[in-house]
Amino acid sequence: MALILNIETSTKNCSVSIAKNGEVIHSKEINDGNYSHAEKLHPFILDVLSEANVDRNSLDAIAVSKGPGSYTGLRIGVSAAKGLCFSLDIPLISVDTLLSLAHSISIEDGIIIPMLDARRMEVYSAIYDKNYEQVREIKAEIIEEDSFDAFNEQKVFFLGDGASKCKEVLNATNFNFVDGKFPSAIQMAKLSYDKYKKNDIEDVAYFEPFYLKDFIVTPQKKKV
Repeated sequence: MALILNIETSTKNCSVSIAKNGEVIHSKEINDGNYSHAEKLHPFILDVLSEANVDRNSLDAIAVSKGPGSYTGLRIGVSAAKGLCFSLDIPLISVDTLLSLAHSISIEDGIIIPMLDARRMEVYSAIYDKNYEQVREIKAEIIEEDSFDAFNEQKVFFLGDGASKCKEVLNATNFNFVDGKFPSAIQMAKLSYDKYKKNDIEDVAYFEPFYLKDFIVTPQKKKV
């Protein structure tokens, strides 16, 4: 038996789940339009453990969404996960954020394109087939009308907060938009358990989130 605590903070959704052998037994999340992870994450972890009647010393691993996504959100989640792994002396597992998001839907045919908002008309995206096998690598891209013309002969399913802003640009008849989907610790459960069984774990001391792009600080304008 494996008890794994899953942590997702890569977007505005602050999400925690506890799973046994890949099946979620309790979860808690909030997506209120704000980045409230610094205030919500640790109370959520305590609540999930308490409500699932699981002692932290019984955990077999901690899983964290590794990105891409919000720089600050990822750092908060990874810092919390590392701290728990150090204190409990258990493995750290990282889960690809876009793959986890892709698992929030199932399709019979076509491709899944999860997108995370990267400001303006840029998104972080990847492409998966109906079996969640990666068709195209993760990348940051500026969305234009012809961005996915190579897939105009099959059904394409867009989802995530990056997809919602692209509806007016991506208007081919084979394009479908799935609303209300975001990375969640619920979808992480099966993925983290699969990695646990393979002993696919991270070095707790050296693991860093997958930011994809460098964090750029915009200097404040000087007052005249």
